Amino acid sequence: MIIYESTKTDFVSDVINEELVERLYHSYQEKIGRTSKQEIKSWENSLQRMSNVMQDEEIPEDASVAIEFNIPNTSKRVDFLISGNNGDQDHVIIIELKQWSEVEKVEEQDAIVSTYIGGGKRPLPHPSYQAWSYSALIEDFNENVQEKHISLNPCAYLHNYRKEADDPLTDAHYQEHLDRAPVFTKGEISKLRSFIKKYVVHGDNRHLIYEIEHGRIRPSRSLQDSLSSMLEGNEEFRMIDEQKVFYEQAYQLALEGVHSEQKHVMAIEGGPGTGKSVMAVHLLVNLINQGLNVLYVSKNSAPRTVYASRLQGTMKKTHINNLFKGSGSFTRSEPNEFDVIVVDEAHRLNEKSGFYGNQGENQVKELINAAKFTMFFIDEKQRVTLKDIGSMGLIEQYTKEAGAELITGKLASQFRCDGSEAYIAWLEDTLGIRETANKNDYGVDYDFRVYEDPHRMLRHIEELNKRNNKSRMLAGYCWEWPVKQRKDTEYKDITLPEYDFEMSWNLSDSIWAIDQQSVAEAGCIHTSQGLEFDYVGVIIGPDLYFENGEVKTDYTKRAKSDQSLRGIKKMAKENPIKAQQVADDIIRNTYRTLMTRGQKGCFIFCTDPELNAYFQERLRKATVYENLSPGEYSKVAERNDEYGN
Repeated sequence: MIIYESTKTDFVSDVINEELVERLYHSYQEKIGRTSKQEIKSWENSLQRMSNVMQDEEIPEDASVAIEFNIPNTSKRVDFLISGNNGDQDHVIIIELKQWSEVEKVEEQDAIVSTYIGGGKRPLPHPSYQAWSYSALIEDFNENVQEKHISLNPCAYLHNYRKEADDPLTDAHYQEHLDRAPVFTKGEISKLRSFIKKYVVHGDNRHLIYEIEHGRIRPSRSLQDSLSSMLEGNEEFRMIDEQKVFYEQAYQLALEGVHSEQKHVMAIEGGPGTGKSVMAVHLLVNLINQGLNVLYVSKNSAPRTVYASRLQGTMKKTHINNLFKGSGSFTRSEPNEFDVIVVDEAHRLNEKSGFYGNQGENQVKELINAAKFTMFFIDEKQRVTLKDIGSMGLIEQYTKEAGAELITGKLASQFRCDGSEAYIAWLEDTLGIRETANKNDYGVDYDFRVYEDPHRMLRHIEELNKRNNKSRMLAGYCWEWPVKQRKDTEYKDITLPEYDFEMSWNLSDSIWAIDQQSVAEAGCIHTSQGLEFDYVGVIIGPDLYFENGEVKTDYTKRAKSDQSLRGIKKMAKENPIKAQQVADDIIRNTYRTLMTRGQKGCFIFCTDPELNAYFQERLRKATVYENLSPGEYSKVAERNDEYGN
């Protein structure tokens, strides 16, 4: 979608005659439906400067100009485009306009600068990187750009910014990005004109902007090949047994569904470690490899960031990130805008979207609407907040409303927790979620330990992490997480004074799971759900305790900064019995989820001594030595003796 398009001559005329703002306003109202003249007028200074730039006799009168091009699949908009031909090739120039007047270099981060905007100093992408990233997105997903060999040439224009000697904006730290997209500043209008005239010698007689705006969304061959090569041989994404069978079925159904006139929805149920995320990533990559417009969607940002990072390889972050979206990105999507949407952790979907929860109608409905084939991976027992509404019932309801065909399936085999389905059943019984036949059997191949000292548990996790960076500490959300302290590496959120123990919540939500240095930081349900590790050490907070022979919950022990139970007090006033049951389910499900993140082992420490003793007794009964074979006895005894538990 483009808000304004004309020739160079008409654009300059609209600015000179003070008609541009009015035209932009009416176009915005017509195409988007909401804006204010004040918002449009905020562009006036930048567009006046671009009019000055374009008033060069050597820039052809019939060069095309466009303002505010919305890049498909994203909320990103290109500020200004100019198109034409240099005698050999068609070119479109992408210009990122900034009204900044000062910039500071951010040494420790790639392509990030700091500037004053919105009343405060904020970290933002370097303008050169931003312009290049928009160009890369268009190249990766626009069929007409790929097939008609339209060359995209990005740059940035900071018309209020005057460069000085050793300027931070053009510091060598940003050279890679400056080489891809040069930056022009105040006093460099002639340099910007020269950049434009290098590519636009003749006018746009092939309607290049129209071609870009109406190009079919299709992943480029280079993107397909890169993703395929990264997936191949990557042990992180290896499928086995039932996973492979389900994947092949889902892959074939998606291919057939996309080319059918009938809309399709597929819902695959599976507990922790059944391979939902592995299948989701394989489907994303291999359906893209068929030239389809596919997205991976999750409510939680942590799995999106981690999987994108593991697929990134030598590719730039921008190329990968556009394939991974949050679940609230589809409130304005057109019907069947995408070929396939793969929804991981569908139990975490919300009803409303947006920062204030006031956008859209229902995320399940919106996701089904947005794709020809929508695939949900779901485990209703991992709903861990009051806002989590993803369920098979809602999927069935909105599938029917959309006139779509529903395909369902269940992943039963467990590949996490050393393949021990017995451990999951034992854990659910131990936590009081449900009675199972595994009251005294959790599978001796899984390493489960109860610690009486949190220091020893942390040391063990740190030692195990040295092997392959796949062991982490987790904790129940019973300690405050003050935003103001997030960058203070010395601040300790989780404190257990009686043990002289303290540690921080993870400082970086997105890279905590893969950053080698983050082993000494604790993740919570929001930063670990959807991910897996080799070993996890879980601190069980005071919201879970043992009393009168039962495991009980207390939602008042949750930290106030945790949004999981937001609204529970209001519910308790209106219906205390329901509120208690809802909170109880969420707390037990939270610990079930945390205690199933480890593929090889789970270690726990409970702040309630009685609960610790209860887990030790359940563990003792589950590993009664007289019931073990000699080989099993040796394995358990060696494991328990190693750290004195």
